[in-house]
Amino acid sequence: MASSRTQPAAAAEYEWFPARLLQHVPLAPPDPLAVVILNQPLDSPEILTRVFPKTKFKVAADGGANQLYAIPKGSELGLHDIDVIIGDLDSVTPQVRSYFEEHTPAAEIVHDDDQYSTDFTKAVKYVRERYLGIDVVAIGGLGGRIDQGISQLHHLYLFDEPRDIARGRYKVDWGQGDGSDPGGRTYLLSPDSIAFLLRPGHHRIHVREKRGNGEPGEEVFAKHVGILPMQGPSVISTAGLEWDITDWPTEFGGQMSTSNHVLPETEVVEVVTDRSVVFTIALNESWRN
Repeated sequence: MASSRTQPAAAAEYEWFPARLLQHVPLAPPDPLAVVILNQPLDSPEILTRVFPKTKFKVAADGGANQLYAIPKGSELGLHDIDVIIGDLDSVTPQVRSYFEEHTPAAEIVHDDDQYSTDFTKAVKYVRERYLGIDVVAIGGLGGRIDQGISQLHHLYLFDEPRDIARGRYKVDWGQGDGSDPGGRTYLLSPDSIAFLLRPGHHRIHVREKRGNGEPGEEVFAKHVGILPMQGPSVISTAGLEWDITDWPTEFGGQMSTSNHVLPETEVVEVVTDRSVVFTIALNESWRN
């Protein structure tokens, strides 16, 4: 698929199954999963009703609790059953805090006043200290102000660093790149799209899956795809897109692969990259609203 310049002989290989996070009935269970609710309006409760039943741990990052509380019939849908509210607690209102403390099951309230980390970082750190290697879906991660959206994308890189991002207390473990990836990935989910970080290597992203009888599974993604070289100039190759590229230099201020399309027959999108890039794919409009 790519030359040795893009994919070294020892390049890591990764498999992704993001559709399983969003399918009502996944064709196979997703990896162990935690949800972090960020402080952005939750305009698509349908997303929550799809993700929540698959999770083992649910955290509201400070004002994210306000957003959950504001969902009509949220309690009836089970969307108020969260485990923890964490942050410096300057955004969650007293009314909302009391509600979740008294709700059944009650949420634990954790005050973390570390001024050198965001509420998002505090929430992910809290999760992964308790569930090593768990995947995290951050809901509301791409909305709001432009600087906030860029900050959330920046967090994908922070959470991927093998060095400490929480003062030596945990490290993200993606495995050995041999297909035995134990988790520790982070997804940003909005009403419009999902985004995640692709490390250097060869990635196979399963955008469609077939059932055991050969029939197609539920399609949760639309066609639009972007590959963002936020770490710096990168060289990428792709397969399965309308405008595939090979050994293609990409950078901000230069050429970029945005608004590309997944082909109707594509089941797996392949990306080879020499540096970490952000992969985004749009959600299917037929259900997301």
